Amino acid sequence: MKIATIIARSLLGFIFVVFGSNMFLNFIHMPPPPEGPAREFMTALFVSHYVYVLGAVQFLGGLLLFTNRWTPLGLTLVGPVIVNILSFHALMVPAGLPMAIIVSALALFLLWNYRKNFAGILAAPAQLDSRNQHGAGTTVIHS
Repeated sequence: MKIATIIARSLLGFIFVVFGSNMFLNFIHMPPPPEGPAREFMTALFVSHYVYVLGAVQFLGGLLLFTNRWTPLGLTLVGPVIVNILSFHALMVPAGLPMAIIVSALALFLLWNYRKNFAGILAAPAQLDSRNQHGAGTTVIHS
């Protein structure tokens, strides 16, 4: 399982480093999206320069995964990007859906293997003591 985790982490990190840096360097020439909502969406990303924010998040998250430095943080950064990629291909350009599913499967596999690092997020919310709703050692003055 350890080898599979290393392979999945390295592969996912490599994918995001390459495609994140491509936003800045444009070494992989992508064909324009088909007419309709996909083209309008991509046009809005490029015209607003939001694509550079996405590229930076992808590159940084991929770098953290690829180098095995703060892997949970890397997964946290690329998670929303993966949701957007999956949604984009599921709703607008189905041709890229198989690759989006593979990337999602890699991320889910890594999330499962690093689930202990995300245990605090999934824990039930703490309840305040009814006698001290303002926190320990806090004095509340009512006027």
